Amino acid sequence: MSTKDLLAGIARFQDRFRKEQDLFHRLATEGQSPEVLVIACSDSRVPPEVLTDAKPGDLFVVRNVANVVPPYGTGEMAVGAAVEYAVLHLHVKQIMVFGHTDCGGIKALAKPVNWSHEPHIARWIEHARPAQTKVEASGLPPEDKHLATVRENVLLQLEHLRSYDSVRTAERAGSLSLHGWVYHLESGSMEAYDPGSGRWQELAPAA
Repeated sequence: MSTKDLLAGIARFQDRFRKEQDLFHRLATEGQSPEVLVIACSDSRVPPEVLTDAKPGDLFVVRNVANVVPPYGTGEMAVGAAVEYAVLHLHVKQIMVFGHTDCGGIKALAKPVNWSHEPHIARWIEHARPAQTKVEASGLPPEDKHLATVRENVLLQLEHLRSYDSVRTAERAGSLSLHGWVYHLESGSMEAYDPGSGRWQELAPAA
């Protein structure tokens, strides 16, 4: 996308702004009150607002490589700050960890990363390493390992979320629920983890 394309997009948004003035005026004057925090990958193909058809003000979104939540106390504070703000100040009711197939961050786990050349990537993906280790130990055939690791990484990041006091307290109080979703780029389908059955199930469109 060129600068010209970006400017054209801004012009289209400003036209939309005028048409939906009531919505944008309310957001500007009353502030935000999203009920959902989405932690998603930075991949340009998986924008949460587009995939969920959400409106401005609906989602509080954090995006990074491989939809990672560094555990509390690791010194990686950016995601933690967003989580605390969402839970303690916005009082979100749900947190979604949103993974996807063909994830470059997950693929990077399967090959050596040059710590001297790309130290930030190398350090960051270590927060997903236990997911890969678990899948490697499972004996799955090679063709099934990527999706399995994407799924395990989502579950791992949900556990990392629970290392934050604010998340644990709200979840125990029943005011917050955590969910794991995976988007399939190849089909456009979405699946969610069901803690009751321990299985991933495709999300059916609401009736």
